[in-house]
Amino acid sequence: MTITPCKKDPELKQRIEEFAEVLKTKAHLLADFGLSEKDFYNSGLFRGTIERIRGQFSATMREKREFVRRILSFMEDQKFITSFESSGSRNRYDYTVELPSGKIAVIELKGGLDGNNTNIFERPAHANELIVWSVSTNQGGDPRRNVWSGLHTRLSAEMISNNKRVDGLIVWDWVCGTLGRKCPKVDQNPSRKTIVAQFELPPPCIYVLPATIPEVRNNATPTAQALGNVEILDAFHRCFKGSPDEVNYVDFEVAYRENDTIRRTIVRRGGVVVQQSEFTPIQRR
Repeated sequence: MTITPCKKDPELKQRIEEFAEVLKTKAHLLADFGLSEKDFYNSGLFRGTIERIRGQFSATMREKREFVRRILSFMEDQKFITSFESSGSRNRYDYTVELPSGKIAVIELKGGLDGNNTNIFERPAHANELIVWSVSTNQGGDPRRNVWSGLHTRLSAEMISNNKRVDGLIVWDWVCGTLGRKCPKVDQNPSRKTIVAQFELPPPCIYVLPATIPEVRNNATPTAQALGNVEILDAFHRCFKGSPDEVNYVDFEVAYRENDTIRRTIVRRGGVVVQQSEFTPIQRR
């Protein structure tokens, strides 16, 4: 068992590397710019084009926000949530969701989880629950590395160092279940897909975190809360055909080692530990 059933596709990785090599060596043949091969690569045209394309893919959250809007609208129509609204750029969180119980959940939207941006969020005073939602559409990325980095390296450090409570993590986007990121949940049972607009989605990967913040003296070993205690995650789980044995539970242990605070992260699924770290110091970068 692994921290997520998703895995990096070695065949896709090889094809990306091969195509990248073709682009680097044959780009001058794609159009007639009136330049020799040497002048083409020395002109900065190739590098500038690559940087422009990269910027166009990374700079906008429009597609991701549209995806989230459609998902939350579907959940509202199905009565799993009562209402939702985007927080826009006014706050360091992205969506506020009213749940059928009257609770308020806040969603912080992220891309991949292996960067410092994962730590940039705030839990507002009105939030009964806060979850992080990873929408990472880079099919060449490594989902297992990203999830572990997000949980252990990023979120645990932010929770412990800055006293920020996070109730859970959801890892899920429109690439899930496609040829670029096959999902065993639907490979084994295609009827578990849910159609939302143009998307055919497998059940999301859900990670439930402790209800309290790890603290060496008073709360050294907080364990994950029950899924039903985090209403927004439970809503995702029920709305999109989740199975109980697919839910991940994240525990933390904290201690002192000389002058350092150290922590261990443990991820359980189906009653089995699927990944566990050693005790490692918190290194803020």
